[in-house]
Amino acid sequence: MNILVVDDDAEIRELLGRYLEGQGFEVRLASGASECERVAGAGGIDLVVLDVMMPDGSGLDVCRRLRNRRPSLPVILLTALKEDVDRIIGLELGADDYLGKPFNPRELVARIRAVLRRQGRLAGDDSSETSPAAQGSPDARYRFEGYVADTVSRSVLDPEGRDVPLTGSEFDLLRIFLDRPGRLLSRDTVSEHLYGRASPDPLDRTVDVAMSRLRRKFGDNGVFKLFKTVRNGGYQFSARVVREMRDR
Repeated sequence: MNILVVDDDAEIRELLGRYLEGQGFEVRLASGASECERVAGAGGIDLVVLDVMMPDGSGLDVCRRLRNRRPSLPVILLTALKEDVDRIIGLELGADDYLGKPFNPRELVARIRAVLRRQGRLAGDDSSETSPAAQGSPDARYRFEGYVADTVSRSVLDPEGRDVPLTGSEFDLLRIFLDRPGRLLSRDTVSEHLYGRASPDPLDRTVDVAMSRLRRKFGDNGVFKLFKTVRNGGYQFSARVVREMRDR
């Protein structure tokens, strides 16, 4: 797996690069926004670890452009612990996860592996360590309200046969609900399935932001609601789901 680490602090950048290489990853390093986009644009990158604050541009702007060009490329943001606004905006832009500075490199490795596992990118991964979002029926096709979601191609087609452009984390979030139609899922339950951890704070909006993005992709408004919000309860997928097992 090829990881691109982007941070303008040379000491942090080199330290993370050496640590990730020691964990079996191939690593590319970039010192800023422009270099990040050049390296990522050349291809061959499986995940980007992206610092938010850089001298030649905002990591949030870079995340937005990466999402437009390569929606399936996973992005983990590095943010200052106190910068909740940056974290929320980053998640709204489609970042797959975030980590507040300062952090233990072991935690970053855990986040990287969790993101890669749930997207099926981690070759040779033991199925016993597969993240909850990727469990259930690995090779299945789901039909709901005219939509078709395929877990092999990790794609969704709308009733007219057009692609619904979901990021990797958005597809994983959708699948959590497709495997549990009609069940009320608390925010902590969704967080545990999607990120492998419960929400760190009762006021944490990570799951709400992710749900808001997913709803927008399906035009989920007051007239048509796939996802119901239950006050003080969580979220519920309201559509009938037909699951078809399939071969790769």
